[in-house]
Amino acid sequence: MLYHLKNGPMRSSELQKKLRNISNKMFTQTARTLERDGIIQRQVFPVVPPRVEYSLTPMGESVIPLIMQMGYWGESIGTY
Repeated sequence: MLYHLKNGPMRSSELQKKLRNISNKMFTQTARTLERDGIIQRQVFPVVPPRVEYSLTPMGESVIPLIMQMGYWGESIGTY
């Protein structure tokens, strides 16, 4: 989820589509946990129908390089 937010805020539905094969329940649980931990922020716009956007907090932005490095590491050990 964090990787997809690195380029800026995303609408809830758009983010869920990027996270293929994730149930709505799991998406909501994960988003709530990340929001509670201060990694992402959720903004609700008062329109009909309601629009929700997620974005990284400064703490969330600081985690992105670590996630990228873990991805590179995972790819490198997959070749052994």
